[in-house]
Amino acid sequence: MLGSVRGRPLYYLVGTAGHPNYGDELITSVWLRHLAVVAPDADVWVDCPAPGSAAVLLDGLHPRARFTDTAWRLCAEAPGRGPWEKAAWVQNAMQQPGLACRSVAGIELMNTADVVHVIGGGYINGIWPHHIGLLGAAVAAVRRSGGRAVLTGQGLMPLDEGEAALVRTLLERFDLVDVRDTVSAELLERPASRGVDDAFLGAGRFLRSEPHPSGTLPRYMVCVQSDLSDHDVSRLAAFTLATLRTWDADPADVGVVEGIPGQDRVVYGLLEHELPGSQFFPFSEVWRHGMPVAPHQTWLSTRFHLHLVAAAAGANGVAVSVNRDYYATKHGSLLRLGSNWDLVEDLADVPKPPTGGGFAPDVLAAHVSRKVEVARQIYPAS
Repeated sequence: MLGSVRGRPLYYLVGTAGHPNYGDELITSVWLRHLAVVAPDADVWVDCPAPGSAAVLLDGLHPRARFTDTAWRLCAEAPGRGPWEKAAWVQNAMQQPGLACRSVAGIELMNTADVVHVIGGGYINGIWPHHIGLLGAAVAAVRRSGGRAVLTGQGLMPLDEGEAALVRTLLERFDLVDVRDTVSAELLERPASRGVDDAFLGAGRFLRSEPHPSGTLPRYMVCVQSDLSDHDVSRLAAFTLATLRTWDADPADVGVVEGIPGQDRVVYGLLEHELPGSQFFPFSEVWRHGMPVAPHQTWLSTRFHLHLVAAAAGANGVAVSVNRDYYATKHGSLLRLGSNWDLVEDLADVPKPPTGGGFAPDVLAAHVSRKVEVARQIYPAS
C-alpha cells in the first residue's frame, strides 16, 4: 500500500459536495469529521463537482482535507452516448492519463489512493447515467494503487436494465458495498449490502444542545423544492398552503427551510404573501448555525435529508414524494427504518396533522451504530 511509502495513508472521497445541497454537504461533512477523529494525520482528498465551493463550506473539518474534481471532470468529458461507453472511457483514461491530458496530475494522484470511497447520496442512477463513470474511476484507481474501493450509503434507483447491469459489474470489484435502501440491495443481488444513509454517522450532531440563534423556533416547518419534481410550482404551492390550513397553522408560527439555495425559495415565493410573519431560513444560515429543528415541531418536507434530520430530532412530519421514481424510494427507506412520518405521493391527498413523532431513541441509536460499524471496517483508527 502506498501509505507506507508516503508515511501516511491517502483517503480519497468521491461525492457531490459544493453544489451546495444540504444533504450532500452533510454527508461529506460527517465523513470528514469522522476521519478527523480516527485518521487526523491522513491525507484526505474530496473529489466533487464544485471543489472551490466545497473547500469553503467544509473548511477546517479535517486538518489535511483538500478538494479536486478529477473523477467528475472525466465523467463530464467522456465521449460516447451511453453509460457503458462513458464508463469504459473513464477507466481507460485512469490507466492511460494522456487520454485526458488536462487531468493527468489529478489522475496520478487518485491512482495512489489507499482507499477510494464513493460516499453516500442519490447521484449514481439513471437520472444522471454518466455518473456511473465514477464507479469506473474508483475501480481503475485501486487497480493501480493496490488500495480498496468502497461505496457507502448510496441510493441507486432509478436504473434501467442496461444501467443496472453496468452498476452491478463495476461494484463486483469493490471491497465493500453499502446501500441505503432495499430496492438498491435487491438490484445488486446482494441483500447483505443494505445499510443506512451515511448521514446517520453524524446523527448525534443533529441534536444541538445550545439554543438556535434565531431564538424560539417555529412550530411548523416547511421545505418544498422546485427541482426534480413531477409537478409545476403552482401545484406545489397550492398543496403546501392547503396543508398548512388543514393543520390550522398560524402563519407567524411557520418556518421555511432552504435545502438547496434558490430551488427551495421558489415555492415559498408564491406563498409568502399568504403567510405573513413566517420565517425563512436560507441555506447559508442553516449551514452556519445548524438545522432549525426541535422535537415539538411538525414538518412538511420534500427533501430526503431534512426528513432524516428532523425525524432524528423526534419531530412529527409528513414527507412528500415529488418524483415517483426517485423520492418515493428515498423517503420510503426512512419509513422502513422507523421514522414514523407519514408519506404523501399524490398531491390531491392533503395530509392531516401527523402525530407519530420521529425516530424512537433506541431505533436511532441502532442505525447510528450500524453506520459506525461500516466506518470502522473502512478506516482503522490511527
